[in-house]
Amino acid sequence: MTETVTVAGPAEQVDGPSSPPVLDVVVPVYNEETDLGVCVRRLHEYLGSGFPFPARITVADNASTDATLAVAELLAAELGDIRVVHLEAKGRGRALRTVWQESDAQVVAYMDVDLSTDLDALLPLVAPLVSGHSDLAIGTRLSPGSRVVRGPKREFISRSYNLLLKASLRARFSDAQCGFKAMRTEVARTLLPLVEDGEWFFDTELLVLAERAGLRIHEIPVDWIDDPDSRVDIVDTARKDLRGIWRMGRALTTGSLPLAELRRAVGREPLVPGVPLGMVGQLIRFALVGAGSTLAYVLLYLLIQPVTGAQIANFAALLITALANTAANRAFTFGVRGQRGMVSHQFQGLLIFGFGLLVTSGSLFALHHWAPAAPVQLELFVLVVANLIATLMRFVGLRWVFRDTTRSAQHAVGAGR
Repeated sequence: MTETVTVAGPAEQVDGPSSPPVLDVVVPVYNEETDLGVCVRRLHEYLGSGFPFPARITVADNASTDATLAVAELLAAELGDIRVVHLEAKGRGRALRTVWQESDAQVVAYMDVDLSTDLDALLPLVAPLVSGHSDLAIGTRLSPGSRVVRGPKREFISRSYNLLLKASLRARFSDAQCGFKAMRTEVARTLLPLVEDGEWFFDTELLVLAERAGLRIHEIPVDWIDDPDSRVDIVDTARKDLRGIWRMGRALTTGSLPLAELRRAVGREPLVPGVPLGMVGQLIRFALVGAGSTLAYVLLYLLIQPVTGAQIANFAALLITALANTAANRAFTFGVRGQRGMVSHQFQGLLIFGFGLLVTSGSLFALHHWAPAAPVQLELFVLVVANLIATLMRFVGLRWVFRDTTRSAQHAVGAGR
């Protein structure tokens, strides 16, 4: 891939080195010779009329075949504070990755050339990043506070796509594809090497990685007017997005993404000293897994007890649910993926199972000693109470089993903090 860079600035900056801008606004373009001038002039005027941070516009021309590059270079020569980057390979994500990784600005941003988003949202977008409060910021068209003008077809597609992201990748951000985003440059340099897509799925992949790393994503509702002349191939984009979702889902499931290393680089320290990072979420997920395990235990006990008696039924039901419980907590509660360490984790989980067996079997023994004719309902009540005690110890034990994951989160320190 080849790259051509043209930089033009005010006359007074020619004789000596200039300070890096606080904000670098990238406008990725492909065959936009007609709209580029209108976009850049309007954005340049906005940034020069009271915008509180020094800013630069970077036009990222990715493989245009018309006069887009020539128009961009003329604008840079005329207006100043404009950088032109030309890439031979096509793809919005590829263009953004190239410019963002090499930018000397404190914050990098991008917006679509059609300027569908009202520019008054730019300052609220970048201010939390300049202050250090947030790591990424995105505009959202799906917030109740947003004002959006677009057809029902695009509205349906956008909402369906974001619902699919929530269901498949557990995304919490509301609008993945709004062409109005910003991030701290140091964060970009850490995340971008892990982003594989170079086209339209780039935004989604970047945001999912940021969430999994524990970064703070700031969302602002925007005023947005659909561009009726948009040349995005919806069918092709949807196909590639679905393929990207499948790839990311598989990577998250198999553990091929180095999330532990990423958290160590850009994660967050505990909010309250002495309370490990993520412990509240772990408790909630552990409780959900525990509720399912308890229900499965009760059903198995009721099925086995009439045939084998109480003690054997308790042992069998507890063993089966313990294996399933360890596997579920490994993936769901503590986020450990892949085959590495699975056998070791199950073995250590069985040691914890031994404590639970001791507590429940001892409770059954005591019950039958004092009430030999106790009905099965009373047996279940005693076992459930005993299991609650064992569950508390199980959570502590599993945190020890998965201590490497927990320690990585505890020691994560945000980059540049």
